Amino acid sequence: MQYCHPPFFIRRWAFTAWALFSLLARSAYAHPLQAEPIDHPYVFTFDQFHIQEDPDEAVVSGGLLLMAETNCIACHDAPEPWKQQLAPRPGPDLAGVGSRLDADTLWLMVRSPQHRKKGTLMPGMFGSREGDAEKVEALTQYLLTLKQKVEPLPPGDADRGKKLYHTAGCVACHEPATDYRPPTAAPDTNIDRPGNGSNPLALADAYDVQALGRFLLNPHDFRPAGRMPGMHLSEQEAADIAAYLHIGRTAEKAVERAALKIAPQTAASGRALFVEQRCSVCHSTGESMDKHLARPLDQLHGEGGCMAEKPTEGAPRFDFNALQRRALRLALNRVQKKKPEALTAHQKIDWQMLRLNCYACHDRDGKGGPEDARAQYFMAADSGAESLGDFGRFPPNLDRAGWKLTPTWLQRVLYGESGSVRPYLSVRMPGFGKANTEMLPALFVEADKPKNPPEMDTSGLAKHHRAEGGRKLMGITGLGCVTCHGLKDRKSLGVPVINLSHTVERLNPSYFKALLLNPQVTQPGTLMPPLFMTRKTADHDIEQIWTYLKELDQQPLPEGLLRNDDYELKPEKEGRPIVFRTFMEGVGTHAIAVGYPQGLHAAFDALRVRWALLWKGRFVDAFGTWQDRAMPPAKPLGDALMTLGTEVSLRKPGAPAPEFKGYRLDKQGLPTMLYNLGEIEVEDRLQPIANGFEHVVTAKGKGLSEWTFQGIGKDGKEVKLAPDASGAATVRETIIW
Repeated sequence: MQYCHPPFFIRRWAFTAWALFSLLARSAYAHPLQAEPIDHPYVFTFDQFHIQEDPDEAVVSGGLLLMAETNCIACHDAPEPWKQQLAPRPGPDLAGVGSRLDADTLWLMVRSPQHRKKGTLMPGMFGSREGDAEKVEALTQYLLTLKQKVEPLPPGDADRGKKLYHTAGCVACHEPATDYRPPTAAPDTNIDRPGNGSNPLALADAYDVQALGRFLLNPHDFRPAGRMPGMHLSEQEAADIAAYLHIGRTAEKAVERAALKIAPQTAASGRALFVEQRCSVCHSTGESMDKHLARPLDQLHGEGGCMAEKPTEGAPRFDFNALQRRALRLALNRVQKKKPEALTAHQKIDWQMLRLNCYACHDRDGKGGPEDARAQYFMAADSGAESLGDFGRFPPNLDRAGWKLTPTWLQRVLYGESGSVRPYLSVRMPGFGKANTEMLPALFVEADKPKNPPEMDTSGLAKHHRAEGGRKLMGITGLGCVTCHGLKDRKSLGVPVINLSHTVERLNPSYFKALLLNPQVTQPGTLMPPLFMTRKTADHDIEQIWTYLKELDQQPLPEGLLRNDDYELKPEKEGRPIVFRTFMEGVGTHAIAVGYPQGLHAAFDALRVRWALLWKGRFVDAFGTWQDRAMPPAKPLGDALMTLGTEVSLRKPGAPAPEFKGYRLDKQGLPTMLYNLGEIEVEDRLQPIANGFEHVVTAKGKGLSEWTFQGIGKDGKEVKLAPDASGAATVRETIIW
């Protein structure tokens, strides 16, 4: 039987019936997170910072933001000077989308994105033209072939998910529930609803609950642009929030699709359309595809196409509102007629913070921070921090962040590699991914460089640089720092504020000193008392505290936090190696004991420059080193002691005496001993393996072929060094005992 298209009036009826059915279905049940519908493509910071009454010069910047966020130059080539600022964000990765969404949802999303997901930035490409329904069906069939296995999560608890959703920071961007009352809200009072719109959650009903949990766990795998950041959820937490978002939701059915009785379409034709309709310029699918561009931006006139109030058939349909169309036309005119102004580091930071919506939680230079209706959901996770007021509830102000934080710590925080030192906050610092934030650490450093920072000696070489002095200052009989600040796994004695364990790797020394000397000037509004302002020894005292924090892994905790069992060093509890300088039997007065979490330990003699002792089990007791003035030699607490040789591992006749140069720690905390033999530079490391160590020695310098390596194990062999093309030689041996 030959297939023919239904008459136009039937197709129009089907479309109307679909819209009416959808409206009724959505009104029959409203999830408590269902916000007021958004009738335009929603860019949070555009709506937050722009209104219709703004002058053109203010609105044009919003238009540039819209251009970037709606991916204009993914389709339209931009003038070269503008390409960096207007760089498009990658759209959702569709690899595996057929395992996450059903056929009806995919059909509706392709058919009319703004209907299926109010506020989406995805344009609609189809109207009521002849053949559009068939094209939508073909694209749907192609997307259904994109499958991936979804690893199951544990069963989710919706009640736990509801609480976590409202306390971890989700409501900074998304709608708070109508049936959730913040614990800090006064009884019998109306809960204010957000004045700004909320990023839509309209596809949560359609996602498979397991796939939704996986998305929440690792959103960058699905949306690499980082606009949905990772929230450092556990698998259980992701399952709990997914269960909450699924409460009472029913995926919408594609009424029009069924009514039209569309002829079968092939995935192959859908794949071809995916390229033809330029879907591939924004979305990746795991397959290599061509990307076709539309007319360049400098050929557009700004009144037709997607910027028209009623776009013509075939033009992308974003459903821009009047303010957005005005902003885009102003921005297009700017791009076509002017080169971009050179942005300062401050402006570049502002631009990226706008794109990533950092202002939803943070304020910088008087801009941003959570609006009042959302701020009520930001709470102290520790009841003791409630007395801190806003400091105990809100993420930190970002003024001077580039002076305050080291580049390494900025990277950890921004890339999502953990860096939280505020466990008393319920809201979490999300991770936006390296690709979306790698420009920011250097920009923060440039923008926030202080003019006249205080000088601070951090060498530890001055006579007053004694860690013990810093420890006493921090204790309860000193300045009482531990009253508010915790260290290691120990909480403070009173109101909890920032844990100081990572201070040296986190803060720039000059900021640390400036903060202690004049807290209110350095960090306005801080609750830090000005303890050093009138101290004649302030410079020395601050440098002693820095030295103590620098050597924290080798020092006892300050008075007030110290317990009797703290003297035994336990690398298995720390989860990383402990490096401890001490006097030690069988090693000498220059011993560097290294305890590994695997229960294997070693001691290096820095005077004779050799590994001297190995043992298993417990590590060492630091009481004698820390507390006994006579400093009796420390003893290994474990068993299976193995005494090693008395000479350095690298040898040759007439070799110069070794010179110890210290040690270097890798990211896991494993030390590499560094020493010179004349002009030969040596790196010497013990790497734990099953029941023993792998001993790795790397030498660099001239004449290496004249040297030999003598193994230090019981069966250690003599090996002649063989330098490689770079002039370095590496020798490995396995030590099992």
